Amino acid sequence: MLNFIIIILVSTIFCNSEKVEFESANPFSFEDIILYLDDQEIQKVYGVLTFPENSNKEKYPLIIGVAGSLGWREHNHDFLQMYRDMGIATFQLQSFESRGVKSTVGSQTEVTIAAIVLDSYRALDKLAQNPKIDAAKVGITGWSLGGGVSLFSGWNPVIEKIQPENRFAAHLPFYPPCFVKPAKLDFVESPVHILIGQLDDWTPANACLELIEDLKNSDKQFDNINITVYEQAHHSFDSKLPVTVIEEGYSFKDCMFELNDEGVPLMNWLNIPMRSPSLQKLGFSFCADRGPSIGGNEIAREKAFEFSKEFMSKYLLEN
Repeated sequence: MLNFIIIILVSTIFCNSEKVEFESANPFSFEDIILYLDDQEIQKVYGVLTFPENSNKEKYPLIIGVAGSLGWREHNHDFLQMYRDMGIATFQLQSFESRGVKSTVGSQTEVTIAAIVLDSYRALDKLAQNPKIDAAKVGITGWSLGGGVSLFSGWNPVIEKIQPENRFAAHLPFYPPCFVKPAKLDFVESPVHILIGQLDDWTPANACLELIEDLKNSDKQFDNINITVYEQAHHSFDSKLPVTVIEEGYSFKDCMFELNDEGVPLMNWLNIPMRSPSLQKLGFSFCADRGPSIGGNEIAREKAFEFSKEFMSKYLLEN
């Protein structure tokens, strides 16, 4: 009986999922996209496209999911399952696995936000060719490093250089690194909403609050970009794990960098251009500590699931 159940489960997963490959590259910083994209070597990347079970719609909205520095974790999968239960297809982007990387914690150099933003748009254009995907209803969400991808995939200077054929209809970043703030506040018109914890000392909430305030006070007054800060919540507040310290991780609570118009992060008071792994490490050494805390908050987790469901339903399911 057990073997029969296992066979049924495997058959269901196989029928609803498929591996999708596409071509991307390995830019280290946004500068490598904005100025040197044509010089980048091709990198094969893949992800897993999964359709809702027991559904026969002609076309499906889609959510591309992007993992954090620790790779794909249980709570990330919980969100993707929730979306499929809503009738939305999901694409689990495998940027780390495609490059033979397990984690970037403690270094943040092996696979960067710039590389995964490029992956995301290359994936979007590839998936838009699937006749079962509604290319006008594709959202992106991610956690931590993936949150940065979800946020900066809405930064127009890099979109203009990638020149994708398609755009994301909604961006939902979880605890992204807002401490790298663009000097050029030019973002997409599609909805962007940041979810972050008040006690986050890995990617601090104050930097995100400052970014949102600057965007709303800018000439374009970005009313489409908003934030929710959950009280007494740490990094990875949406997980079920107890709060623990990640000894090798960076804590960026005392850091603030400016992203210039060419896509180079600059250490604000030293003006160090962090365009390479060695220069980035040098820049971090002046402000970043080690040992951020991560862990779940039951109330914040429940609220985040509820908000995510409403957010994606509004922009991907409603006409």
